[in-house]
Amino acid sequence: MTRHEKYMQIALGQAEEALAQGEFPVGAIFVHGDQILASGRREHSQEQNDTVNEIDHAEIVALRNLLNQNTTIPLAEITVYSTMEPCLMCYSTMILNGIRKIVYGYEDVMGGGTNLPLQQLNPLYKEMHIELVRDVLREQSLSLFKRFFSNPENNYWKDSLLSSYTLSQ
Repeated sequence: MTRHEKYMQIALGQAEEALAQGEFPVGAIFVHGDQILASGRREHSQEQNDTVNEIDHAEIVALRNLLNQNTTIPLAEITVYSTMEPCLMCYSTMILNGIRKIVYGYEDVMGGGTNLPLQQLNPLYKEMHIELVRDVLREQSLSLFKRFFSNPENNYWKDSLLSSYTLSQ
């Protein structure tokens, strides 16, 4: 098992917990060296929750958990592991906070943000060099999303491009 697979397994555990709670199955962890600094899973994605929102994505929850620790570790030295390609909000929030390495399992064909052409944007973004590692334990991540979209009780992005793409895999 590679280093990336080892940590993606842990992110998958977070995603499993989200799925068990009826949430969209995304999990994320922030790693420095061999130490897991923070973790998070998708929250408030379903209508049964009182606070449904599009802010509590796994990466944002994990980033908040990390920042609340007031760590002195440079964020550029941290690797993020996420079971799904970060959306545009998560991707831009992480890179604006200094994250420079992102590893993910399953591509988000509908809202993935990692193809944002940073070099074509304003100076703040032009200078950023982000390392992306795709498809780490993709099949395990895909399996979680298939379970989610196959469950008639889950209504989050039910009739979306992501749902139909996932179920056709």
